Amino acid sequence: MDRRAFITIVGGSLVAAPLAAEAQQAAKIPRIGYLANRLAANPDQQEAFLQGLRDFGYVDGRNVVIEYRDAEGNLKRLPALAAQLVALKVDVIVAAAGTLPALAAKQASGTVPIVFIAVGNPVTSGLVTSLARPGGNLTGLSALTPELASKWLELLKQAVPAVTRVAVLWQPGGMGDTDKEVLKQADVAARALGVRVQVVEARGPTDIDRAFSDMIRARANGLAVLSTPMFANERRRVVDLAAKSRLPAVYSFKNYVDAGGLMSYGSNAADLSRRAAAYVDKILKGAKPADLPVEQPTKFELVINLKTAKALGLTIPQTLLLQADQVIE
Repeated sequence: MDRRAFITIVGGSLVAAPLAAEAQQAAKIPRIGYLANRLAANPDQQEAFLQGLRDFGYVDGRNVVIEYRDAEGNLKRLPALAAQLVALKVDVIVAAAGTLPALAAKQASGTVPIVFIAVGNPVTSGLVTSLARPGGNLTGLSALTPELASKWLELLKQAVPAVTRVAVLWQPGGMGDTDKEVLKQADVAARALGVRVQVVEARGPTDIDRAFSDMIRARANGLAVLSTPMFANERRRVVDLAAKSRLPAVYSFKNYVDAGGLMSYGSNAADLSRRAAAYVDKILKGAKPADLPVEQPTKFELVINLKTAKALGLTIPQTLLLQADQVIE
């Protein structure tokens, strides 16, 4: 090889090498799809997920790109939004939170890795084969909703010993197939506590007022709300109607109590969102969802609103207040 040809080849290689390295680096920036029912409703959960990513060294806009798709409370938009994320060829989809976003993501793709957050029962919902061996392209965190039903009634009875008839507000299909398990658990718990359960359904926002009228006619003196995306979107209205109806109520998430509800007991949703980042990190590093067991909540919180208790003329027993993780005064 002559000297001129050698210099041309070496020089070209030196120029091409940085360009190739730069292109390769740019190609490695992962893209995360974030599918949400309503981002504005749970900013603390979104921030907890972002903090979880930061703990693993991922910063949105720097070394990872997050594509947000927000249904803004319109659950019918979830399938189309999930399909958009698949079309963008994201590396992983985070379904936040609950069963319906996860089902929409699963329907959109059988290959893109999906991490779900706060699903009541991923097995009965058809999202995974088992908790230990998910078996497909989905994994994530369960909210253990069915097992909590008995605890809700127990706490409500502790807070208000005079409760004899508890209305259970539910949205058919709002929790996938999990709501049937919850109602079964609630019925078993009610029998043990000597309480009667009255199941009241609301299929959509327009049914909520009628549902509360049905509770009053049936002389319910307690209320348990099975949280679904629809009720979460309408939680201030639900809380206000419970107050207007003079019904002491127990909810599954703290944000209902923040809105004025009496009490809540359930998994810490922000903690579940933070832990979802660990799944994303593993998947981006090559792990398959099928090999990542579904995890259950490790943090549960009891929150009591004494302002609401006072407005209802209730005195919450000191023994119950001592159990609370937070008391709003």
